[in-house]
Formats: sequence, structure tokens, C-alpha cells
Amino acid sequence: MRILKKILKTIFVTILILAAAAAAINIYVVASVKDHIGSPEQAAAWIAEEGAASCILVLGASVAGGEPSPILAHRLDAGLEIFSLGASDILLLSGDNGSVEYNEVQGMKNYILKNGGGCGAEDANIYLDYAGFSTYDSAYRCKNIFEGERVVVVTQRYHLYRALYIADKLGLDAYGVAAEDIKGGQFARDVREIPARVKDFFLSLAKGKPAILGEKVPLVYPSTQAAQAE
Repeated sequence: MRILKKILKTIFVTILILAAAAAAINIYVVASVKDHIGSPEQAAAWIAEEGAASCILVLGASVAGGEPSPILAHRLDAGLEIFSLGASDILLLSGDNGSVEYNEVQGMKNYILKNGGGCGAEDANIYLDYAGFSTYDSAYRCKNIFEGERVVVVTQRYHLYRALYIADKLGLDAYGVAAEDIKGGQFARDVREIPARVKDFFLSLAKGKPAILGEKVPLVYPSTQAAQAE
């Protein structure tokens, strides 16, 4: 019985230590980047002060039947608003196209072309990252495949802290704009983000490489991807 109590005490203490470490990492990640989040207007002002942005990086989320989910549509709307303010003439849409049947980035591009006419967004302004399977992959590929330097990152605020932290550790000069949240399910998203921040904290330290890299695609206007598609 005494041995069992020692084992249970050890397990309990270990859980407390791990929980405290996870909490500390989450607090650190959020605190380190919170001052780099603002409105589309503030992002444009940051670009005007710091210099032209390589791109506006819109992070992917689920699509259904080729149509962006509400959370992704809000990200794309925010990306278009930033684009309209002249922060960059390039939109880098990064998402999951891991199979023929599932293609986030094509759905994202279709949405931009359908809704971006008022601000002049067209094929020449768009690059697609088909291998943005995770937040880390999207940031790594933005820096090392698309050769981004100064970027405006767009996603919801709860996700933006992690995205900006990764971007900073990978050498991107990044500013974040929080897209509108969706109603319902935010508590579950916040809870899932806790271990995700811990995972990417260590992945960023190790500078791990994504499973898919490929040839470099420098971000220039007009889009070389658009020219290849013609």
C-alpha cells in the first residue's frame, strides 16, 4: 500500500509539473506577440513605417464542397480588407491539399476571386501554398519556399498568437490581424490551442522541417503561379 501511495504521489506531482509547464509556455507565447496584433488599418500603418510586405498570409481552415467554412471565410474577408489598404499586392493562401478530394487553397482562391473584385484582387495577386498542412508548415514554407520576409498574418485571435510566435522564431518579420470569430465552439478551440502552443513552442526551438518542401517560389508581382496556369 505504501508503494502504491508513492507511485500515485509521483504521478500527481508529475501531472502538476507538466500542467504548470504548459501554462507557462502558453502565457509566454501569448505575451511575446500580443503587441504585434492590430486592425487592418494598423497593419497598413506598420507596413508604411517598416516597409513593403512580402505578402498577406491567410492561414487555411476547413472547406466543404469547395466552399470555405465560416471561420475561413472570415479570414479571407480580413485578408481582402488588408489588401484593399495597400499593405501588400500579394495574397499567399496557405492550406491543406493533401489529397485530390480535399483542396483548401483552391476554395480560398475561388472565394478571393469571387469577392475581391472591388479591391482589385485577381489571379496576378495570388499565390497558393498547397502544403500548408499545419500552422508551423505554413510559416516555415512562407519563409523558406516563398522567401517571405515581412508579412501580415491573418487568422482568428486565439490562433494568431501561435502563428506569430512561430513566424518570429523562423525569422519572419510578422504583424497579425485577427479575423472575426464565429459563434459557438470557441471554448473547445481555446482548449485545443493549449497543447498546440506547447507543441509548436518546441518545434520552433528545433527548427523542424515540414514533410514537404519543394522548389522555391519567390513572391513577386505578377504571380508566377498565375502565369504558369495560363
